[in-house]
Amino acid sequence: MAESVVPSSVVPAPSVGGARPLQLPLREIVPWAVLTGVLMLLVIYFVGSEEGAFSMVGGTWIHEFVHDGRHLLGFPCH
Repeated sequence: MAESVVPSSVVPAPSVGGARPLQLPLREIVPWAVLTGVLMLLVIYFVGSEEGAFSMVGGTWIHEFVHDGRHLLGFPCH
């Protein structure tokens, strides 16, 4: 019977008996969650109300850029 040859690029899988989930401290997650929330609010603002009653940027380029997104999300713009 021939010996089986295992290529050197094949790494055996670690045993799962001692595996534990990674624990992240809350103080490391909170800043990223706040940043994500602020960015999401900015996106909702620009999609939902820019070129409307609360327009902060002159011109219509933002409205035209997010026009299809406004309709997809149910924001009226016409």
